[in-house]
Amino acid sequence: MNITAFRPRAIRILNPLAHACAKTGITPNQLTLLAIISGIACAVLYANRMFVAGSIMLLVSGILDLIDGGVARINNKSSDFGAVFDWIADKYIDTLALLGIGMSGIAIISRIISVNAFPAHTLDFSIIAIAIIGSFMNTFIKPVVYAEIGYDNRENGKIADPLEGIGFFGRPETLIILIIGGISGYIWISAIIVALCTNLSAIQRIIYLYRTIP
Repeated sequence: MNITAFRPRAIRILNPLAHACAKTGITPNQLTLLAIISGIACAVLYANRMFVAGSIMLLVSGILDLIDGGVARINNKSSDFGAVFDWIADKYIDTLALLGIGMSGIAIISRIISVNAFPAHTLDFSIIAIAIIGSFMNTFIKPVVYAEIGYDNRENGKIADPLEGIGFFGRPETLIILIIGGISGYIWISAIIVALCTNLSAIQRIIYLYRTIP
């Protein structure tokens, strides 16, 4: 069970915003592009240690990601490319946000864990690298499963996710933890949590697939 299970409820809450955007004529792909731009802004702000502002931009990016599908349905503009573009955008945004933290130069990990064998920046970027790997692998599992088992059932234009409730830590959890960490001043603690939990969640999904796929 993860927060992704509550995505439909969040979409319903944001439905008025989706209707407002649909009336402007903006396309779902343009909203996805705006989400990427917000992710870039988040990375730049994080890199410059403006963590509160960066977290706000990450929140904006997450909201845009939630309403682009609604705009597609309202204006009947759902497309296969849009679904693919949305997946790609998500990973760009997640990676940019984590890289921004790594580039901030705070080097707080080395203050918590003293490892003389590694320079401070090397240790910090190792944490960020692990977080990025976990974020990618936790998501990469899904399209591999779709391709290998021929799963293509669709709901509202997108593949119905057979791993929807599997894995305790997905993208929504990643965004929420980073946003909370940025606003509260514990952004590096958030990065450690993401590094640990995304990889554990990926392992959880692999174990589930091992037990359920012949």
